[in-house]
Amino acid sequence: MSDDDHLVVFTPSGRRGNVSSGTTVLDAARRLGVDIDSVCGGRGICGRCQVEPMFGEFAKHGITADASHLSPPGTVEVDYRGRRPLTEERRLSCAATICGDLVVDVPAESQVHRQVIRKDIDLGDIELDPVLVLRLVEFGEGDDLLAALGSQWGLTGLELSPGLDIVADGSGLATVAIRDDSQVVAVWPGLRDRALGVAVDVGSTTLAGHLFDLATGTALATAGTMNPQIRFGEDLMSRVSYVMMNPGGEVELTRAVRTSLDELIGRLCEEGGAKRDEVLELVLVGNPIMHHLLLGLDPTPLGVAPFTLEISEAVDRTATELDLEAHPAARAHVLPCIAGHVGADTAAVVLATRPHEADGVRLVVDIGTNAEIVLSGDGRTLAASSPTGPAFEGAQISAGQRATPGAIERVRIDPETGEPRIRVLGVEPWSDEPGFDEAVAQTGVTGICGSGIIEVVAEMYLAGLMTADGVIGGADTRSSPRIEPDGRTFAYLLHGPDDGPRILITQNDVRAIQLAKAALYAGIRLLMDHLGVDRLDGIALAGAFGSNIDTVRATVLGLIPDCAPSEVVAVGNAAGAGAAIALLSGTARREIQRVVGDIEKIETALEPAFQEHFVDAMAVPHRTADYPGLSTVLDLPERPSTSSATDNRGRRRRRPTREEANQ
Repeated sequence: MSDDDHLVVFTPSGRRGNVSSGTTVLDAARRLGVDIDSVCGGRGICGRCQVEPMFGEFAKHGITADASHLSPPGTVEVDYRGRRPLTEERRLSCAATICGDLVVDVPAESQVHRQVIRKDIDLGDIELDPVLVLRLVEFGEGDDLLAALGSQWGLTGLELSPGLDIVADGSGLATVAIRDDSQVVAVWPGLRDRALGVAVDVGSTTLAGHLFDLATGTALATAGTMNPQIRFGEDLMSRVSYVMMNPGGEVELTRAVRTSLDELIGRLCEEGGAKRDEVLELVLVGNPIMHHLLLGLDPTPLGVAPFTLEISEAVDRTATELDLEAHPAARAHVLPCIAGHVGADTAAVVLATRPHEADGVRLVVDIGTNAEIVLSGDGRTLAASSPTGPAFEGAQISAGQRATPGAIERVRIDPETGEPRIRVLGVEPWSDEPGFDEAVAQTGVTGICGSGIIEVVAEMYLAGLMTADGVIGGADTRSSPRIEPDGRTFAYLLHGPDDGPRILITQNDVRAIQLAKAALYAGIRLLMDHLGVDRLDGIALAGAFGSNIDTVRATVLGLIPDCAPSEVVAVGNAAGAGAAIALLSGTARREIQRVVGDIEKIETALEPAFQEHFVDAMAVPHRTADYPGLSTVLDLPERPSTSSATDNRGRRRRRPTREEANQ
């Protein structure tokens, strides 16, 4: 090493090496494999390459550094007026040169492949790998843009999008957008240091979207809207039926969801202080029927067995093709579908939760009108769907409603008195706490939503007001003044002031929940059979509903199999998180394509064992299954002996069919 060579250490990466005197910090970083962000290519314009030089004695690195080991700020830094302010502690790495041994810290916002953690949408720890990057180039009239990119950025093999308008400003500078390291898709005169992307979970009930800065991973806005297709049918099959019975109905449904999606993009831009022409990349996910309707494909083959997908692999469309207003070069990427009833939204859930990478046997369930189930273990991943119906969203329930202010969302029943405590959405105190009556006076108690109906049925069982077969006030149940005659059956009075609405839980309500939870449990159990396991090491509940239910009460009900309570977690809108991850990482897009290709698809409707599991799962929590994990946190009522499954001659009774159980 000559006297003109200096040791430089970059943190937090720990990369180190010797560089010659006069080397810029940015060039040193690139030589040592340290990613420092820069759009302007070292011209001191964008301000993204800021670093913090560290002075003092660093025994760990064998370095003693002072201010003389870095060149003083020159004209470029003194005159810098970029969007990102330059503080006294920081320097532009493209302008500062190395004059001695040095330790340099690269702040998170200056890293290209940095760890990103979001609070408003849980992306976990992801490494940014933008599919679209911006590069500032200098070229004059008559110069070749691709040649300029090659000489100034070392980029070769690029192609120009057809019809591209190539212009530079008066100083001969232009910003170039490059997609997939292969194609120049946009050119702007001068410096443009921001390109945005939108990730949307296109659900059957709601559309949830997020606006991101593609280069930094910063979430700029989050918004949601109701899916206007609801007017054509509450659940997906009713929408398919609408298309079957109304020629051209698929066009109406496609137009409705695209219009709503376009309005959502506009709202995201407004809330994020952005313009639509800054949006150059979109990632969209949805269940197979929403996927097909969004892309303008016929959904009717998904309404009947064998539930055939017209397209299963990932799809790229221009935003214009989907009637979405964004930059003319904007692309919409749709993740791959897994099976006929397991869509791109489930692929996004897998990307966000990664059950295939975890130890043990891991279950992920996205609960909605059609529950998607993914089970991983022993190097295999299986997926299926189960038709739970709309009961978990408050439909088919006598006092049911969506999760809006005034809905009962939490319930606890005193096992001694049978008296309930409730919590209402939008109201902080419980019904037995001070301030409840005053707060409820503003909204009223209007009904019960999905999380509330799960809890009240589980609590009725725990309090001895309902049998394991789901009979309210049946034999061997406790008496309570809250149990009222309701025709030929009984109902439980959950809320009923003399001068207000009466919220009753009827026998039909309980039966609707039993049918829904039995379908979900049977689908899970079927995948466990195929994997050859009897126990789960972890359960993740995804989606808005799964994130708001009490996991212990859900297990008491028999919605999910037994598992250690600490290992049953809610993971929020995992489909939206997966869409965002795919938006910010090209590596993630390629990964999920591979993972989806390895997933084993199980069609529950074609499996004879599904029927048997379904009938057993009608009981609360289950006819025969053990619950050692659940028993560590509460005592379950003693269930009837399974010997009741035989008649008085000792012969095994015929189990009722699903249709008979539905009577």
